[in-house]
Amino acid sequence: MTLTSNRFQQGVNRLLQSRVAEILSYPHGVDRYLEVFNPLWSVNEVRARVEAVRYLTNDSVTLTLRPNHNWEGFIPGQFVQLSVTIDGKRQTRCYSPANSLHRTDGCIELTAKVHANGFVSRHLREQLSVGDVVLLSQADGEFALPAQRPEQVLLISGGSGITPVMSMLRTLCDEGFAGPITFLHYANSAADMIYASELDEIARTHDNVTLVRCFNNDGEQGELSGLFSREHLYTAAPEFAQATTFLCGPPPMMAAVEKVWEADGLAERLHKEQFTLAAPQIESDSAEGEVRFVKSEKMAINNGATLLEQAESAGLTPESGCRMGICHACTCRKTAGEVRDIRTGEITSGEEDIQICISVPVGTVTLDI
Repeated sequence: MTLTSNRFQQGVNRLLQSRVAEILSYPHGVDRYLEVFNPLWSVNEVRARVEAVRYLTNDSVTLTLRPNHNWEGFIPGQFVQLSVTIDGKRQTRCYSPANSLHRTDGCIELTAKVHANGFVSRHLREQLSVGDVVLLSQADGEFALPAQRPEQVLLISGGSGITPVMSMLRTLCDEGFAGPITFLHYANSAADMIYASELDEIARTHDNVTLVRCFNNDGEQGELSGLFSREHLYTAAPEFAQATTFLCGPPPMMAAVEKVWEADGLAERLHKEQFTLAAPQIESDSAEGEVRFVKSEKMAINNGATLLEQAESAGLTPESGCRMGICHACTCRKTAGEVRDIRTGEITSGEEDIQICISVPVGTVTLDI
């Protein structure tokens, strides 16, 4: 884009964001009219066209997306919120770009693990096609490759947690990073390992990259087998204490890794990201009372699950998105009672706005839904 065209675009954006444009487009908003001409056009939203859909494993989908001009880029390791409309309702989930920071075609790559009960992930694999348009948030998150590159890097991932660290690896390789990189990945089997062929090629062509694969299924040929252990660490990265480590994967695996780093006094050298919440611990004193849905005139016996899950079990369909406390789509008014944040354990009471996807009731709770 030339300087002249860039200034023209900025001028158009200022006009579309003006009070005059808001009044003229009332009640639908400017974006509703823009998308009639081009579904990618938007004043503020990041919209992205699906350029390619690939299936690297039987239970994953890899999307190549071309964001519009509102996209501000990302740092390897960060995540975006991807929104799609399913049955007339917007659904949002979090995914990490897996591409290199230095990709030159303006696209980003997202890979989703598809679960049997994964409402959104199944839609991405089974319904999304080239040419479709999705919504993205700007990139966010503190799990990121630092601007001052570490001298030695250890990447540990499990399952679909490979995506943010794959972005880090691709970026470092594109930059000609010469320090030692060890990539330790856990999967159920070789067939379940996302980016397997590319990782083999990277390890083959980069003398400083060591790939260590660990498969859980018996009989699978990997460098290691079973679940993460200190012995695995000594085998894969005996000098792990000198490395800066980046970790992303299922909660049990991450907890096992964190335990080792904490025991060795190395917690400050471990950077981690987690996109799934541990199931709330249902205690006898907290799984009491009722959940009352005032507007719907419904009630449920508190079973200790999140308020979102209990609302859905009661036949309600409250607005929701990421289901892990990031997108705030599920925020609603609690008019009475106490709730516990399953991420922090903090208990709050009284009338307040809460995220029902990460709140469990402590006794009787009343919600304005």
